[in-house]
Amino acid sequence: MTDPMHRAPIHPDTRVGHVHLKVSDLDRAIGFYAGVLGFEVQQRYGRQAAFLSAGGYHHHIGLNTWESRDGMPPAPGTTGLYHAAFLYPDRASLGNALARVIAAGIALEGAADHGVSEALYLRDPDGNGVELYRDRPPAEWPRDERGNLAMVNAPLDLQALLDDASQD
Repeated sequence: MTDPMHRAPIHPDTRVGHVHLKVSDLDRAIGFYAGVLGFEVQQRYGRQAAFLSAGGYHHHIGLNTWESRDGMPPAPGTTGLYHAAFLYPDRASLGNALARVIAAGIALEGAADHGVSEALYLRDPDGNGVELYRDRPPAEWPRDERGNLAMVNAPLDLQALLDDASQD
């Protein structure tokens, strides 16, 4: 059998299709993902589960209370999901997302310019980490003198991002 570390890499068109989260209160979670972030509910299974998406896709986000109704977030220092990241198509859309988060009174945990992307970090009502980001075109990604990717963790100018927000 061939060593899996020496096989051909995964197909370059492979993408993360969706994230499915255990939540303690389905309506509260829908309020965040649909009401604040703007995802659309595609299907709901009573008070137990819901599937949300952008653009009518079957689902980018699954939410359920099957094992977690009225549950507590994982304790700090335990393993689990660090964050779910949602990729916005452009800077104006990310700026619009920031405006929605601010209007909802949700605090950011961080914001960074990584050179390859610009990112906002926050928590959903169940304490799950959420990253909202946009990628820069690959031709703009920072590289070192050898051509290797050289990501950074610089401050993100939130006001400039808001200024670039789309006027939807």
